[in-house]
Amino acid sequence: MIKKIMNIKKLLFLFVAVSVVTTSCTDQDDNLFSVPSNVEVQDFVWKGLNLWYFWQGEVTDLADSKLDDAEAYISFLQGYPNPADLFDHLRHPDDRFSVIVDDYNDLQNSQQGTSASNGVDIRYIFLNSGSPEVIGYVRYIIPGSDADGKDIRRGDIVYAVDGQSLFFNSSTDNNLDLIDPTSYTFNLADLTVNSGVRSISPNGRNIALTKTNITENPILIASTIDVGSKKVGYIMYNQFISNFDTQLNGAFADFQAQGVTDLVLDFRYNPGGFVSSAINLGSMVTGQFEGQLFTKFRYNDKIQPQLTDAQENRYFTNALSTGAAINSLGLSKVYIITTGSTASASELVINSLTPYIEVVQVGTTTTGKNEASVSLYDSPSWTFGDSQLNPNHTWAMQPLISRLENSAGFSNYTDGLNPDIEIAEDLTNLGVLGDETEPLLAAALMNISAAGRPASSDPTRVIPIEGITETKLRRITGNRMYIDLKVGDSDDALQNHKVILPQE
Repeated sequence: MIKKIMNIKKLLFLFVAVSVVTTSCTDQDDNLFSVPSNVEVQDFVWKGLNLWYFWQGEVTDLADSKLDDAEAYISFLQGYPNPADLFDHLRHPDDRFSVIVDDYNDLQNSQQGTSASNGVDIRYIFLNSGSPEVIGYVRYIIPGSDADGKDIRRGDIVYAVDGQSLFFNSSTDNNLDLIDPTSYTFNLADLTVNSGVRSISPNGRNIALTKTNITENPILIASTIDVGSKKVGYIMYNQFISNFDTQLNGAFADFQAQGVTDLVLDFRYNPGGFVSSAINLGSMVTGQFEGQLFTKFRYNDKIQPQLTDAQENRYFTNALSTGAAINSLGLSKVYIITTGSTASASELVINSLTPYIEVVQVGTTTTGKNEASVSLYDSPSWTFGDSQLNPNHTWAMQPLISRLENSAGFSNYTDGLNPDIEIAEDLTNLGVLGDETEPLLAAALMNISAAGRPASSDPTRVIPIEGITETKLRRITGNRMYIDLKVGDSDDALQNHKVILPQE
């Protein structure tokens, strides 16, 4: 039946040269039929999922036979006036992360690290287990943002917005929409703990904030620390954004120049990003594995059999896309700091480096996002750059299409990657990021200086519990990972097509 939908030969070009997939479809007799204008978005949703969706073969209403009866197909689409409802209907029960958006402009900005932000990166949690009361704790302030220079900093506790205390009873019964407007005031409090019960006391600090469109430099900190005779490179990297690969490579050039012998990568708040950037970073850490397999992608039964090696696999490299040589440290061991906010491309780096070098994971268990989704637009090639992009709407979607595995064939980290040195952040002692006394970094440095002896844990730590959401998760793209696929027309004209590996 797939032959009745599109030319199989051209389907092969979806990855090396995207085929011209018509917006109409064929019935059982190969007679073309078109859909009414009021369901053209729904038609786009169904056809995109029918081709790309990882679970396409397991979703009854995505069967190819749906196109056998044009009238029934159109009637089916008309049963979902809101395209998002159709998208949700077609989701597989195991799919936690596919998304659809009604404005691809905001989507594209977010993919490049640009979003409306007041500059406060914050995570919202329940104050106590079993209570609907919510607090937020500030993780860091984005340099150059509205919050930068104001009286708010890492470790501050937000208990209310515009004087209204935060609560969360369920996804439909909460007031976290208070943090969505362009401007509002954070009301801060002091946190105390008595016999395991947490309480807050408003401290009179009220911080007025305004969101503007900013592009966050993902390299928050890049520095070196002397640990005995060792020179330790430390880099806090908060998102894999390809536009900053040159700056990242520059940081590693500095590490080379300073004779760095050990490296700590801080991914504790990194939600993911471009796979190409993850490969570049992995190659900067090492350098001795050029041309060897970094990661492999697994797709549905329509796509997988038609892939070439270059389409299925990604390899360690020695150069950026600009042609600039990668500055590699040639390490055989790396320390990576993680938390529950570490996801997608961050986890990819950990999983992909593990078969080759010793990866010492410090912190807490990662999110566990090993699935991929592609950004699909309503055009013959599914891409945004297509000259035939449907001008009648701005809907786009990111269905899960793939799972990732490393060179050893391992991909089973849906429950997260567990640390070798377990140490959680302490709400009462978050420390200064990049300072060698900051608890998680200190644990890594202790392990480096003590020849591998584990850091001791502190049972009095006040650790965050039952996270609800955080700043990055409220962006359109949430926590995701992007891969650059080479696509084009049947004449092999190349352009970039972005595939996204989501978090939540």
